[in-house]
Amino acid sequence: MSFLRYIFPVFLIFTIHIFSQNKVIVLNVDCAIHPPSADYIQWGIQKAIERNAECVVIELNTPGGLLTSTRNIVTQFLQSKIPVVVYVYPSGSRAASAGVFITMASNIAAMAPGTNIGAAHPVAMQGTQDTVMMEKATNDASAFIRTISEKRNRNVEWSEDAVRKSLSITETEALKMKVIDIIAKDMNDLLNQIDGRETETSEGMKTLHTKNFEVIVLNMTFSQKILSILSDPNIAYILLMLGIYGLFFEFYSPGAIFPGVIGGICLILSFYSMNTLPVNYAGLALIILSVVLFILEVKIASHGALTIGGVVALFLGSIMLINTDSFMEAVEISMELIILVVVLTAAFFIFAVSMGIKAQRKKPTTGMEGLIGETGRTVTKLSPSGKIKIHGEFWNAECLNGEIEVDTEVEVTAVKNLLLKVKKFEK
Repeated sequence: MSFLRYIFPVFLIFTIHIFSQNKVIVLNVDCAIHPPSADYIQWGIQKAIERNAECVVIELNTPGGLLTSTRNIVTQFLQSKIPVVVYVYPSGSRAASAGVFITMASNIAAMAPGTNIGAAHPVAMQGTQDTVMMEKATNDASAFIRTISEKRNRNVEWSEDAVRKSLSITETEALKMKVIDIIAKDMNDLLNQIDGRETETSEGMKTLHTKNFEVIVLNMTFSQKILSILSDPNIAYILLMLGIYGLFFEFYSPGAIFPGVIGGICLILSFYSMNTLPVNYAGLALIILSVVLFILEVKIASHGALTIGGVVALFLGSIMLINTDSFMEAVEISMELIILVVVLTAAFFIFAVSMGIKAQRKKPTTGMEGLIGETGRTVTKLSPSGKIKIHGEFWNAECLNGEIEVDTEVEVTAVKNLLLKVKKFEK
């Protein structure tokens, strides 16, 4: 019993030490800001609340993204029951465009050495947005970031310039201008620096205790990763085109099966992808129209007119496919990809059309028309009618002028009602 008296206090102290460790939930956002990444952050914050975590640290590296998704993330931050720390990490990372709004909305903003933040001006993708729409988008984004900066007591003037003038600064400049709170070289350094800081959450002020911490990294689930990949507009565009052309080949050559199956799968995945993107259905309609025109070109001899219309419709539809009024930088279909797809499509159908015209002009090789120009020998005297042997078959023939003796080589010049018109073959 005396032995237990010494062991029990040691065990109790050890147990208290283990269970008193503060949990810090870490999320890694290394992608564009879109619905899957917004869902991932929301899911991570909820998990942190369930685990009674001290705070959530979001390692951020993003070129920008959708404005609607950015607003959802900012709302999550402002309504969070626990502190949210945004850490632009690792070195070489950036918080551009939508990333500026997310960083400014955090309870504590931190950056690693060798990172940058800024360039939050709304972008007119593919040059289709007019001046009035651009001004509206800029004013809306400016008001949004001013609200965030005032709420978090950050540099309001710089944040507005980041939107209106596309300013971008380094981590040292950001700290000096009170855009961020901390420069930390790694996660341990960050958690040591934020220990003891007081910050405001939706449930009031909270003091962080992060020295005795347990870091729990919550990566994206498999479905979230797949959604994130599919939410890339370039992937969605490629899947859409593969799906359309897979079905086109199946309809053009029924029974091939493989193109139809692959095309159907790609088409369904593309619709799933576009469900997370601001799709312009006029652009989608133009792409479908282009395929219809290409199919008609194969069926109707328009000598390239339908192909030209299809190429124009495909190019314009590809540019218009993503709604340019609904997002900021980084979420766009690459112009290089659009040009590549249009050129390859045009080249294929131009090749198919040229082969079709060539086939139309080619001399028939089968049936009675295929006999024109062929040579045979007379079996009987043609005066002017008789029989000839050609391709091992006997045919009734008629001489065009004069008479032709037996076993004379003749050339077929025309076919009429199973009667061959022939003349003496001249070598």
